[in-house]
Amino acid sequence: MALAPDELPSCSSLTTKELQQNWRAEKQRDRPVRLLFEIPSTRIIEHNLSKHVVYDVVLMRSGSFDSRRVSVERRYSDFSRFHHKLLEDFKEELEEVVLPRKLLTGNFSPEIISERRLALQDYLAQVYSIRCVRHSPLFPKLFTEQEQRRGHSLLRAGQFQLAVEQLQTVLEIEEKLLPWQKPTLIVPTLSALAVCYRDLEEPEQAFAAAQRALPAARRYGLKLPRAALLDLLVDLGYQLGRPVAQIQEELTVLRDAERGEVSSRSLKELVVQEFI
Repeated sequence: MALAPDELPSCSSLTTKELQQNWRAEKQRDRPVRLLFEIPSTRIIEHNLSKHVVYDVVLMRSGSFDSRRVSVERRYSDFSRFHHKLLEDFKEELEEVVLPRKLLTGNFSPEIISERRLALQDYLAQVYSIRCVRHSPLFPKLFTEQEQRRGHSLLRAGQFQLAVEQLQTVLEIEEKLLPWQKPTLIVPTLSALAVCYRDLEEPEQAFAAAQRALPAARRYGLKLPRAALLDLLVDLGYQLGRPVAQIQEELTVLRDAERGEVSSRSLKELVVQEFI
């Protein structure tokens, strides 16, 4: 129940700590959520007769408390491919955004590496500042596609625990990107996690992952994933002793409405075909 004006605590009745907490909370509410990029470190990888620099790219959300440090490693060539793909769709919008140029010599000197690290960090901030770019499907691919492919490859090889570790990183990044991307972004990742947990005989985890993926599959008309997720939830629900009548009915209605257009392929059959 709301307090009457004369019942509200006065500033004099609050401790200094409480005043500071209230001030921080008020300031937090007024601060827009943004994505911040930091490249705090690099390393040189040598393989046979070749070597290259990889940049540790950290993603953080501002405007809200973000304690999760999640990062991916990318080479200069990854940024270059990303930039050229963006130019195909957003040439005018990127007119003033410059990717640090490729160097023919001196690539491995500490000074050049440090300079390029800061330049790439600035490049990501500039790209993100362009609304149509940060809402483009190309944007999350820079940070997740390599890990998605690796995770799905591990899944296909039956290395489910390693696949879970890789896919959890992908999911954390996607969750940071969700304010600017459709919720469908996380459906493939959650579906793959559900499959992994199922094969690891962790039905509770599998059920939770499939349950999280279902609303976006429903909302955006992803019929094949939706049917496969429902089918998995029915099976896991029986195993866990959960009520499944509504889920079973939804699956039946979906298949009847589509008159055979929705296949009966399992979620695992769908997942293994992703990111090949």
